[in-house]
Amino acid sequence: MQAKSCQRGNSVIPTCLLSLQNSSDKASILAILQVLGDLLSVGTDKRIYYMISKGGSEALLQTLVDTARSASPDWDILLPLFRLLAKVGLRDKKFGQKALDLEALDVTLILARKNLSHSQNLLHCLWVLRVFASSVTTGAMLGINGAMELLFKVISPYTRKHTRTIRAATEVLAALLKSKSNSRRAVNRGYVSSLLRLHQDWHSRDVTNTYVMIRHRLLLCLRHIVILRSGREAFLAAQGMETLFCIAQTCLENKNMELVISAVIQLLRQCYPASQLPLVSASSAYTFPAPGSTSSELPHHLPEEDFDDDGDEEMDKDSDVEAVKEDDDLETDMSKLSSKPGLDFPEEELAQYGAMCPELSCNFEELEPKYGDDLSIKDTLHANHHHIPSVTSLRQHCFNREHSSRQQEREGTVHISILNMVKTGKSQVQSSSKQRSATNVNQRIQQNGLETDSSGHDTSDIQASLEQAAWDIEAISCPRITSSFPNSTKPEESNEAAERLLHTYAKHIPFHDPHLYIAKAMCTRSAVGFKTMAFPDLWGHCPRPTAQPMLDRKLGVQRIKILEDVRRLLQPSDVINKVVFSLDEPGLLQDSISNCLRFYSEFESGNLRKAIQVREFEYDLLVNADVNSSQHQQWFYFKVSGMRAAVPYRFNLINCEKPNSQFNYGMQPTLYSVKEALLGRPAWIRTGSEICYYKNHYRQNAAPMDGASGKRYYTLTFAVTFPHNEDACYLAYHYPYTYSTLMTHLEILERSIDHREVYFRHDVLCQTLGGNPCPLVTVTAFPESNSTEHLEQFRCRPYQVITARVHPGESNASWVMKGTLEFLVSSDPVAKLLRENFVFKIIPMLNPDGVINGNHRCSLRGEDLNRQWLFPQAHLQPTIYHAKGLLHYLSSTGRGPVVFCDFHGHSQKKNVFLYGCSMKETLWQAGCTVGESALLEDVSYRTLPKILDKLAPAFTMHSCSFLVEKSRASTARVVVWREMGVSRSYTMESSYCGCNQGPYQGLQFGTGELEEMGAMYCLGLLILELKSASCSHRLLAQASTLLNADVLECHLQRSSSSSSSSSSRTSEVDDEPSCMEEIDYSADSSSDSEQNFTELDRQIQECAFNNDEEEEKEEGTGWRRFVP
Repeated sequence: MQAKSCQRGNSVIPTCLLSLQNSSDKASILAILQVLGDLLSVGTDKRIYYMISKGGSEALLQTLVDTARSASPDWDILLPLFRLLAKVGLRDKKFGQKALDLEALDVTLILARKNLSHSQNLLHCLWVLRVFASSVTTGAMLGINGAMELLFKVISPYTRKHTRTIRAATEVLAALLKSKSNSRRAVNRGYVSSLLRLHQDWHSRDVTNTYVMIRHRLLLCLRHIVILRSGREAFLAAQGMETLFCIAQTCLENKNMELVISAVIQLLRQCYPASQLPLVSASSAYTFPAPGSTSSELPHHLPEEDFDDDGDEEMDKDSDVEAVKEDDDLETDMSKLSSKPGLDFPEEELAQYGAMCPELSCNFEELEPKYGDDLSIKDTLHANHHHIPSVTSLRQHCFNREHSSRQQEREGTVHISILNMVKTGKSQVQSSSKQRSATNVNQRIQQNGLETDSSGHDTSDIQASLEQAAWDIEAISCPRITSSFPNSTKPEESNEAAERLLHTYAKHIPFHDPHLYIAKAMCTRSAVGFKTMAFPDLWGHCPRPTAQPMLDRKLGVQRIKILEDVRRLLQPSDVINKVVFSLDEPGLLQDSISNCLRFYSEFESGNLRKAIQVREFEYDLLVNADVNSSQHQQWFYFKVSGMRAAVPYRFNLINCEKPNSQFNYGMQPTLYSVKEALLGRPAWIRTGSEICYYKNHYRQNAAPMDGASGKRYYTLTFAVTFPHNEDACYLAYHYPYTYSTLMTHLEILERSIDHREVYFRHDVLCQTLGGNPCPLVTVTAFPESNSTEHLEQFRCRPYQVITARVHPGESNASWVMKGTLEFLVSSDPVAKLLRENFVFKIIPMLNPDGVINGNHRCSLRGEDLNRQWLFPQAHLQPTIYHAKGLLHYLSSTGRGPVVFCDFHGHSQKKNVFLYGCSMKETLWQAGCTVGESALLEDVSYRTLPKILDKLAPAFTMHSCSFLVEKSRASTARVVVWREMGVSRSYTMESSYCGCNQGPYQGLQFGTGELEEMGAMYCLGLLILELKSASCSHRLLAQASTLLNADVLECHLQRSSSSSSSSSSRTSEVDDEPSCMEEIDYSADSSSDSEQNFTELDRQIQECAFNNDEEEEKEEGTGWRRFVP
């Protein structure tokens, strides 16, 4: 029935339009307008669009022109006509141009001018002008014809009369000012100060906040104007910053003022004068003479006019052509998606990698562990083969059986629990984790009288000893590499003092040895020659037994911080502005007596370039760019000392680069307290309150006053309350994991395993540009015997290849890798099965130099190594060159990896997930039409993510993506998939933050959860093998004794679909909803309420039923006019 009614209505519309064009008597026109109004007031917008397609807009506009040009315009016709025009015009993209062609713009302006004293008629004119102004082109024409001057006659100072009309006028003005020519005109005629005075008057007198919408529209007018540099200059000259700052102070807590506060904050940020960072240069404070490196200095200052963002004249946003939404980054070239280029390594080059794969040799004697002293590796560059150590120089450490028993005991406990986790299923994992207290995690350490360590031992004696000892906390907290622990004792006693400190306070930490760490740190080479060690890396870290909850975001924290920034500008006398630390000023002394914190970052992985004291307990911090670069400021790791306990200190990192961060969604930085460690609690913990991440006013080499040009920076701000007086604490972006830590860990692993059970080989893949060995680890099981059958099974084991830490700032990847390594060499029966059935080739740190020197993303050449896999060069990107060479070698012998996985960290998404490669999904997502025969593809690339989704508490299939983007063509994942034919080639991303699903929902990742993910990845590989058609009956039988029937039934269905199957077409974008207080810095945001015409529709609908505006009953015939 409804469909038939709609069809009848549609059939009437053309007839009504034809009659309207041919009618001249009032009664007929009114009747036709009534019928059209009734037809368009019911049903959906489809009827309106149908009317537009039949020339409805032209017919109505022509009727308007004809009626208005009569000797005495009939408002009985004009009022319903205006309502129809507004309703139809909202949905006609060409309405403005049609009105311009039929001269309806001038007619409407004339009618408005003649009815300034008749609010009802004027209101209807304003509605139609509002629709006209929605087109930038017609809006500019209205400005030329004096529309803004007319509107300023309507927009009066505060009054309770005609408020609906005044509101409509402010809406029209805001729409007109989206045109840059109108904004220029407004600036030239002094309308900026007029708008500020009008807003100030309405704000001060509207004490009941009845007319918030009018105030908001006035601010919206200013927002459009200040897009222009001249508009910002006029705003500042009119003391707009001071005016709006005062307004924000008075109504910040008023929820009814949300629209006004939001607009005020955006105006303040838009007009805050841009400035350069307080650095001598945007380039890194560290340099390294890397071969072929080029300076990444920024361009010199450009003349100010080159930064003028006024732009060319208007371009109408309402184009005839519909915007085509397509992802230009998706690879759609079939040849690039399916081809496998030939080997770019000559056969003689590939032969060198045979030394790294002795397990493929026929002589079993080569596999036997060798004992003896370490042999040095010569530092060589430039020649391809020189990066590869000779067979005789490969290090073979003897195994330390005494150390082994203690480690095996720990491993058994940990990994049996992991195996139980697999048996009970993902839904049962750490169910108690959901019941964690939301108490501030700092409360435990903020009491100076802590009496027990994490093991429950009494620490009162230790604490008393610590307080009475004559230790120099500054020296202890950042010891020199050569002399260990300098303090007040004589130099010759320093070694004895170090031993006493370790003996008295050190706590056993599995897989860590401070003495060995010192030895490894002494061998580590940095670009600047670090002489000290960070205490947490030396002393070690014990993971917390439970994960910490995400921080609840405090409402209003971002706005408060932005207003504090504005206060600095307006009240500079309140700012100390004292540089207390700077890598650019090596002679700068930090006075231990002065009333300020002391900072330090010149140690491995450290990154802090400058610290400026802003107020007594507030500091601006700047992190260093990557070596030989002027970019990638995100990672930070530094020491701070000289603090007072129970006092909140605020830190503002003001030169971050990423446009958004998980710091806006519950993530906290990490803290390590030296005194807590000496009291038996050596742990990195999440800390910080009132955290937010937002765009600031700093930019690179931009001319002053330009708010659109140049690279913008972001501020991470957080407050920390330290647990002890005069402590030394370390703060970091994420849990640090240094190169020396890795080398220490590998040697302890090598010493602690039972070499009769585990084949563990620590080779050197190559030397880095900085002269550091890049480790290559092989893990498998020795053959059962020297029999031909067992040796053949050994040589035929398939390979699994895992890499990590190509991006230095992604330290979470190293913690996942740590969990992987420890699980693979453990006594866990699942690990034993994996060793017996696979050979694991692991490169745990692809970018040692970047990690050592505190880079966030790059190598010593200032380039992203994960964009160098297509054409790496041995003398420029040695680790990538030789990692790729090793993979090519394995492929050339027919032993390409079953799975290749590169571990990474993700800064804008939660959980753990995989990125893979699929030709079919990429083409489908891009909307390409390709024949079915061309889309034949092995879909096994989805199997491992589905398995991990069921196994690992932190993993989610929902965030996985299998699209191949052009911008990722030179990444490890895509190159290994394309060139070596590895269908299961992945990047595994672990969030810096935590989980928003599963058992860990609402919790931040600790190192324990990340290590667990590494072990879970290994378990996933076992299940993957069990699901494969080639899986041996023996392995199935062995697995069935370890995993119960439910787990086998769940995972061994080779054709089942994942229970959590979701779209794989999720691209690498932020998975978070927009932050409640996200600041939009564009004055022309698509989210502005003026873009939504629902309110105008509602006003028109109300007026159609009630022409009397009861709120606007007045005495007399006019109102006060505002003279701009």
